[in-house]
Order: sequence, then structure tokens, then C-alpha cells
Amino acid sequence: MSLMHFYYDPFSEFDRLLDDAFSSRSMRPITGAPSTESRRELFRPRMDVHENAETNTVTATFELPGLQPEEVNIDVNQDRLTISGETSTSQQRDERGYTVRERSWGKFSRTLMLPQGTKSEDVKAKMENGLLHLTFPKAQPQQPKRITIE
Repeated sequence: MSLMHFYYDPFSEFDRLLDDAFSSRSMRPITGAPSTESRRELFRPRMDVHENAETNTVTATFELPGLQPEEVNIDVNQDRLTISGETSTSQQRDERGYTVRERSWGKFSRTLMLPQGTKSEDVKAKMENGLLHLTFPKAQPQQPKRITIE
């Protein structure tokens, strides 16, 4: 089984940790509902990655509930595949009456490394039932090449 290399951005992880640490301080102490300042939640789509040895492909599946295909951006740049977009909620909300609000909204972005040399044309995208499926060819192991001296 070959290993996939994913782009790791330590700053996004640091931001997430800070958001998690300070989010509990911005909650109202009695009801646990968000403050009236309309704090935006961090939305980070969940992802599964599956390698298929028979077809020599990799499929990354992202959970994007409630989004339409035209609301999702997919970019390939220097062997990095990035999906991004924005989820939203109704702008007219009555803050009173909420006891628990667990749904997240806001801008999101996920980046993963593609096998070296993958062309953007090789990435196939399909979205159905809130799941985005991205399929691309798996990297071929490079064989050592011997160079003769003339």
C-alpha cells in the first residue's frame, strides 16, 4: 500500500486550537447559546481517502451537506488540490428561543497533496447527496534509473 502525502498547514491547526480554546469563553453561562454578537463557527468538511489498487486511483470524499456544486471551488496548484467554499445560514435569525445551536457555518478550505505530476485534467469531481467525490490517478512508483558514463 502506498502512502499519500497530505499538505499540512500548522497555522490552520493552531488557529483551530485557539478557536476551540476560546469558544467556550464566548458562550453565555446560563443557556450555553452563542453570544448575540453572531459568532461565526469554523466549518471543516470531513474527508475520507480511499486507494483502489485495481483501478490505480485515489478517491477523496468530502462531506458538504446542504451545498450545491456551484458553491464549491476546486483548485489544483503545484500538486496541491484545494476545495473551498462557504456555508451560510439565514441572516434573519431570532437569537431568543435557541437552547442549543450545533450547526456550523462560514468559509472552509481543505488542501491535500496530489501525486507528483498529476494534471488538473486528471482530477474528476462528482457531487451527490452532500458528498463530493474527487478521483485522481495514484502515483506510479519511480524506478531507479542507472546512468552510464560516456
